Amino acid sequence: MRAITLGLVGSLLASASALSAETTIIHADRVITDPATAPMGRSTVTVTDGRIVSVEEGWAEAPEGAEMVHLEGKTLVPGLIDLHVHLTGDPGGDFWREAVEPDEWGVVVGVKNAEKTLKAGFTTVREAGSAQHTAFSLRRGIEEGLIQGPRIIAAGPPLAIVGGHGDVSGFKPEINAILSSGYSCTGPVECAEKVRRASQNGADIIKITATGGVLSQQGRGLEAHFSDAEMKSIADTAHSLGLDVMAHAHGARGIEAAANAGIDTIEHATYLDEAAAKAMKDNGTVLVPTLMAFQGVTERLGQGVYTPTVETKIRDVAEIASVFMGKAYRWGVPIAFGTDAGVFEHGRNAGEFALMVGQGMSHRDALATATTNAAKVLHMENEIGRIAPGYSADMIAVEGNPLEDVTALEDVDWVMVRGRIAD
Repeated sequence: MRAITLGLVGSLLASASALSAETTIIHADRVITDPATAPMGRSTVTVTDGRIVSVEEGWAEAPEGAEMVHLEGKTLVPGLIDLHVHLTGDPGGDFWREAVEPDEWGVVVGVKNAEKTLKAGFTTVREAGSAQHTAFSLRRGIEEGLIQGPRIIAAGPPLAIVGGHGDVSGFKPEINAILSSGYSCTGPVECAEKVRRASQNGADIIKITATGGVLSQQGRGLEAHFSDAEMKSIADTAHSLGLDVMAHAHGARGIEAAANAGIDTIEHATYLDEAAAKAMKDNGTVLVPTLMAFQGVTERLGQGVYTPTVETKIRDVAEIASVFMGKAYRWGVPIAFGTDAGVFEHGRNAGEFALMVGQGMSHRDALATATTNAAKVLHMENEIGRIAPGYSADMIAVEGNPLEDVTALEDVDWVMVRGRIAD
């Protein structure tokens, strides 16, 4: 009798669970489950409690109580992934704002930009550098459903050498010291300590500025900043904590040194040469090219936006920025999608696809960089980047076929992230 009673209770609980589950039935004329697979025709995707339950051909009827989404004439595509954004900032050259704007303002800006990014079709982003708590606050607000935005993998403040790109500069010494994030370091021991501090304070990934940069106020070159020993200490310490390392790097020798040190992704890689490309391939280091960043800063030349020092560096880098990713692609360097949104206006992220194709990448490979390739970089290849049973329900709808014309992704009609339909 006890066994029968328990069995009845179990059945009732299962029925109650089924009734309380939130199910959405999605019809689309075409479904791209992943870039390596031919598109399906008219299909039905079933989502329950934020997970994809099934993907089947034909338009199935919705069960009672389910929400129906009918995307006639649309193509359903996996939600896009941008591995390099700065949600808490907007484009501009006013470096002095760091001295007058509180960190909290970055959260306000970030709420605006998170929504714009999501509506542009990007359901997961890697936040590549912010004040200590701004990106982490956004991450939590989105996870808890308080604000609308993409899933965030956040770095927090980047590690930098004292006086290098990523450290505060351009002010009087005493002001530089006050504004410092506390994450600059010198020597392998101190750099290891700063990695541990970043982990302690909530970083999902470690960001370092491995070379000089274009938008910082120094006029010096773009080669390696950290020593080989410092970079290896950063990579080894991060990996021991289960964290990857992303490295801002422009100069070829800095790229090569970062790859050999075990850094996981290289951001920008403007002056990549064959030796640096070989080091990346040998070490499995992925390139995140951020082509939109170069376009964005070039659009603002001659308008008084940037200081003369920065304008000179932008002009110096402009020509090579239009060809370096194509060289990396031909050399077989693994590439994943990232834009540096925040250097240009948020919401324009998908403009990166046309620039990638313009440097010789196929439309199919370009879509893969922002789906399956990027998901693998995040170690989330079994969670995002595909439309498949068991995956997070991260999907977008567009006109046309992005496998044949990836610029179709610049105009997104419908977005779902974690099973929630964006307003």
